[in-house]
Amino acid sequence: MSERIRYGADYNPEQWPRDVWDEDVRLMMQARVDLVTVGVFSWAQLEPAEGRFAFDGLRDVLDHLSRAGIGVNLATPTAAPPAWLSARYPDVLPVDRTGVRYSYGSRQSICICSPTYREKAAAIVARLAAEVGDHEAIEMWHVHNEYACHVPYCYCDHHARAFRQWLVQRYGSLDAINEAWGTMFWSQTYTDLDQVLPPRLTAAVANPALELDYKRFCSDAFLEEFLEERAILKAARPELPLTTNFMGLYKPLDYFRWAAHVDVVSTDNYTDPATPEWQMRSAMDYDLVRGLNKKVPWMVMEQATTRVNWRPHNVPKGPGFMRAMSYQAIARGASGVLFFQWRASRAGAEMFHSAMVSHAGTASPVWSEATALGKELAGLEGLVSAPVEAKVAIVLSWPNWWAVESPTQPAGDLSVVEQLLWVYRPLYEAGVTVDFCSPDERLDRYEAVLVPSLYLLSGQQAANLVSYVEAGGTALVSFWSGIVDEHDAVYLGPYGGPLRPLMGCDVLDVAPMPVGETLEFQWDSGESGVGDFWADVLAERDGQVVARVTRGALSGRPIVVETTYGSGRAYYVGCRLGPDALAQLFARVPALRGQASVAQRGSGVERVVRVGEDARYEFLINHSAEEREIEVAARGLELLTGVELGSFVSLKPAGVAIIRHAMT
Repeated sequence: MSERIRYGADYNPEQWPRDVWDEDVRLMMQARVDLVTVGVFSWAQLEPAEGRFAFDGLRDVLDHLSRAGIGVNLATPTAAPPAWLSARYPDVLPVDRTGVRYSYGSRQSICICSPTYREKAAAIVARLAAEVGDHEAIEMWHVHNEYACHVPYCYCDHHARAFRQWLVQRYGSLDAINEAWGTMFWSQTYTDLDQVLPPRLTAAVANPALELDYKRFCSDAFLEEFLEERAILKAARPELPLTTNFMGLYKPLDYFRWAAHVDVVSTDNYTDPATPEWQMRSAMDYDLVRGLNKKVPWMVMEQATTRVNWRPHNVPKGPGFMRAMSYQAIARGASGVLFFQWRASRAGAEMFHSAMVSHAGTASPVWSEATALGKELAGLEGLVSAPVEAKVAIVLSWPNWWAVESPTQPAGDLSVVEQLLWVYRPLYEAGVTVDFCSPDERLDRYEAVLVPSLYLLSGQQAANLVSYVEAGGTALVSFWSGIVDEHDAVYLGPYGGPLRPLMGCDVLDVAPMPVGETLEFQWDSGESGVGDFWADVLAERDGQVVARVTRGALSGRPIVVETTYGSGRAYYVGCRLGPDALAQLFARVPALRGQASVAQRGSGVERVVRVGEDARYEFLINHSAEEREIEVAARGLELLTGVELGSFVSLKPAGVAIIRHAMT
């Protein structure tokens, strides 16, 4: 990747007559665009009929961009198959849970397990690489687009056969499948592999272990197709970095598994500006994406300049927030920020999606913002090689996400995303930047690790967390953790299974609380606290009780317990602590207290630090509607204005400051 921050957009010249292309290139140069994604939706143009290819137009586009010095992220077009494909081969269309086959007429109408689709997708990718793969404009490969975006699960016979093969590879035998799934319940024992079906529409709740494995399988099936395309492109130009655009906290695909196979992690971020705390949710997505593969760079592949077109009510970003949110990504480690799309479409499903060049052209206010941002980014140096400073981790597992939100749980409204937000929110407000980690990866770089509702985990994953604490780390483990193994089978005994060494108490039972009720408790300091949503029935064991319930049926029982284990310590939290109570608990752990000043907390100002070899870069972004005066870590040079700062900086609404502090 380049040492400069890349700037650009999805570019779809096939939607426009050729006389527009010259203007596009001229305006891109004016906006300092240096990278565009090309070809995402071009299959029908590249292969207008089966086996008949037409690449002259794409070559012309690449030539135009190359002459202007604009790099190309060349995409495979396999996310939007042409009409002729499904008209001739209906089996490429997916089937829903009720057995109804989708009709053609949109994008992502794909059965990823269809042998015909796989053959035709591989063919167009191979032809793309052969025809234009050696073009000098190409700087990156981009595989597909937003895998599984609209149809993450197909239930056709192709999927059924592939699922059975996947199960045999995973378990080895039918007896092992029956054992893992607990099929003796409801007389569901399988006596022939052909009896195993995808979780199609059933009269009652399907086997949750089967549902879990089907989600694993579908994520792997999409990954398998991605790897086929990847292999073709890497064979053609192995030196080019390769990516595919993720979608942040997207439930159907296990991005930790996927991210190991890309050279650049990229994401699309369309957080709704009408959603409360949207800037915080956006920050959490970026922290997640940065953590998916900590060995490679990451970038924003798509974001809206102002508004999207696919929500019921498409609220735009306010003035200045296109810039502010782009800097949020850069603050959290992005090596590039791109938009969807370059020029707003005249027709089609996304014609009212915002773009860098809107329907009003350069007269639109967004054009002024886009060109100003491009100029600023072109003048920044040193950031791409400066990693984000993160000393705290939050553990996230996609299989746990799938399992904990199955319909057989004690609380059907237990949301993994809400649990993440619960622990992320106070850290964000305190200026504590976090990494997201898989329970499988090493954690010794972190001073504190948060484990919110890790219901499903293997013995090996639990041992990883336990050894982290034993070696001196600090872990906070919340309710509904360590409940089942990787097959969704309960660990017997008091709940917690292999995480029990970190819990310091026995979880005898669980009790989701009625909506609106609170749990009152008292800290060991004498202060009162409240929680809600959930109340574990805890019995004292070998830990130190930090808080006890003071009212109701659980009065006198522990609700927060501290445990010393090896050289480290762990806290177990048996309810969802309210904001003040969670802040009190975090105050016990130095890494969770944060560096934000008291005045900054609650001010709407986001703070992140990137650390290079010779300087620290302090980012401050004002998301509030008021001007803020914020204390900075030390004197330094504000990079966007070139002004030397003292102890404070003033930020207008949507204002950004990047302060370079030289290493002493």
